[in-house]
Amino acid sequence: MTSTVRPGEAGYDEERAGFQAAVEHRPDVIYVAESAGDVQAAVEFAAANRLPLAVKATGHGTSVAASGGVLVSTRRMTGVHVDKEAHTASFEAGTRWDQVIEACAPHGLAPLSGSAPHVGAVGYTLGGGLGLLSRGYGFAADSVRGIEVVTPDGGAHHVTAASEPDLFWALRGGRDNFGAVTGLEVDLVPVARLYGGALSFPGDRAQSIMDTYLSWTRTVPEQMASSLALARFPDLPAIPEPLRGKHVAQVRVAYSGDAGDGAELLAPLRAAGPRLLDTARDMPYAESGTVHNDPTEPVAAYSTNVLLSTVDSGAVLERTSPPEAQVPFIAEIRHLGGALARPPAEPSAVGHRNASYLLALVTPLDPSADVDAVGSAHERVHDGQRRWVLGRSLNFMSGPAASVERVREAYEPEDYRRLQRLKARYDPENMFRFNHNIPPAGA
Repeated sequence: MTSTVRPGEAGYDEERAGFQAAVEHRPDVIYVAESAGDVQAAVEFAAANRLPLAVKATGHGTSVAASGGVLVSTRRMTGVHVDKEAHTASFEAGTRWDQVIEACAPHGLAPLSGSAPHVGAVGYTLGGGLGLLSRGYGFAADSVRGIEVVTPDGGAHHVTAASEPDLFWALRGGRDNFGAVTGLEVDLVPVARLYGGALSFPGDRAQSIMDTYLSWTRTVPEQMASSLALARFPDLPAIPEPLRGKHVAQVRVAYSGDAGDGAELLAPLRAAGPRLLDTARDMPYAESGTVHNDPTEPVAAYSTNVLLSTVDSGAVLERTSPPEAQVPFIAEIRHLGGALARPPAEPSAVGHRNASYLLALVTPLDPSADVDAVGSAHERVHDGQRRWVLGRSLNFMSGPAASVERVREAYEPEDYRRLQRLKARYDPENMFRFNHNIPPAGA
């Protein structure tokens, strides 16, 4: 029998909580799903009662609070199956990337996972999926072979490019706007090891490090993924001693080729100046989460991004660094291009493949934070890059920042209009609206 939890009952707060603590769900009822059938029962209930519905696995990409309505908690749906001969993996709705990576590792295979292995694999993939192997192999959405989804009418579908091409196109990039996805089948790649880690430089050298980094990205092969982050590390025991309490310019790298070649490729960066810490090393792909060392505990944050054709490093530094910054920032520039820029074998809704860089901004939010002031500060940083802005990425947009207007900017204009038409076909009442929402055409 399907398990449900309502306000005031044991387990309600645990089931509604997620990683993005800036968005607090308060649904009328939570369906605690352990199978695709449980998810289907939740959708049928919501449809019968004309209630909005949200789906939550880990809660990393939460954008709009479910105020009333139905919340489906899929975190118990963690089944993974690897077909080593076909080089594919199938996994359920609540599966984290670390669970998929662990299952693939014995076969010398890897999924197109992100920098944080504790993120939910389904939401990340359907939002596009930009990770450590993307420059060499493309967006995670491009690796999808099949999708199990319950559409707003309660129907369960196995969606492929052949069976339902419109829905297959829309889900890969449109996330949870067209139904509740209960499982994915994805292609795997023959990657067992990485040469990866982080080179941390003093923050007072940030301008020269950024300029060196941006020049370096124009010379590296597709197997080299990288980013540059500007951040002040907290003075906490969990932080490596050389970085505690310091403003740091940190280059993160992940090279999927030979380790010796990776070390050689890093030589220009290592020559850029003295390093506070250098953790780059040969590692099994199962340890790829150590490259970025993303936080694992829930955090309230305001997260925005822009996709760029080029980067004005001076403007980034001026508007994100103390004392000019109006709010605290973690700013990261990710190098794109390579396979990301090539059209996939099966088209998807993922937009702006011609971008060369992504500039992501994160501001932690405490209970007294002025969210409007934080939003204005983020837009001031984006305005410094206005000449080169192409759009935005769904995967780096969460919390109060994920407005309908910003979501629209994640797509090419004609693709967005097509998504709206498909939304009107599959979800005309916008049942799935507690998300990175795409309103139906004519709404």
